[in-house]
Amino acid sequence: MRTINKVILIGNVTRDPLIKDTDWWKKIAMFTIATNRYFKTSDGENKSEAEFHNCVAWWALAERVEQFLLKGKLVYLEWRLKTRVMEREGEDTKNYKTEIVASNLIFLNKKSDFDDIDSSADLSNDDDMF
Repeated sequence: MRTINKVILIGNVTRDPLIKDTDWWKKIAMFTIATNRYFKTSDGENKSEAEFHNCVAWWALAERVEQFLLKGKLVYLEWRLKTRVMEREGEDTKNYKTEIVASNLIFLNKKSDFDDIDSSADLSNDDDMF
């Protein structure tokens, strides 16, 4: 049976992306997107709850993120979840970090917010690190 691992988010970038160069001469961009969940309590009170999503973009998409993505921008992002296991030398415990590996990123802000940006920039990436 086939399985599906697909994530679609629309949210705001919470901080400017962190950009690194890997050992393989490729860029990686790490950033966080915030989404909100709205609900009513059992008392009928309207509430909202913020959720923060760790996101990663590789190669050409990481370069576009470095150029154009800033804190506060509203974006559409899609691709898949990836959980990394991190073990420290000499320790028996494992730490897990789940991230969204991005392949498609669309800016949703008004065009005037991007006057200095080439609007024809392709921000999709079909490359996969894993």
